[in-house]
Amino acid sequence: MSDQEKNNEWDSLWQEYTKSLENWKSLFEQIQTASTEMQSRFNEVWEKASIESSNETMKLFGENWQKAMTDAGMNSFKEFSENWQKALNDSNMSTFKQFVENWQKSLSSSGLEQMNAYGEMMKKFTETWGSMWPKSK
Repeated sequence: MSDQEKNNEWDSLWQEYTKSLENWKSLFEQIQTASTEMQSRFNEVWEKASIESSNETMKLFGENWQKAMTDAGMNSFKEFSENWQKALNDSNMSTFKQFVENWQKSLSSSGLEQMNAYGEMMKKFTETWGSMWPKSK
């Protein structure tokens, strides 16, 4: 193989790599934007629910959400369960807000596994919410 062919092969490989990197960066930015928007909407839903719902309703919701995650094989969220119980035992509604902020930060802060787990938790939140407060047609 001539030096020119080696250079062309290298250039081609480098161009493929940089194109892949640009695609990855674009998708990563889309995920960040979507995550920020989802967290913002979730926080609005959560705040409204915590203000307008009784402690008993919030407790039932938490139990249903936790069961949905367990049923889906998401048993790794023991800390979530423990912190949820602590939030329920405190009558101060700001505790719920702090709980949400803490677990969102911990799940969305690093790694694809955590990102996938966060997505699954939010999916189970939506499913549980829909089963407790179905939309009227």
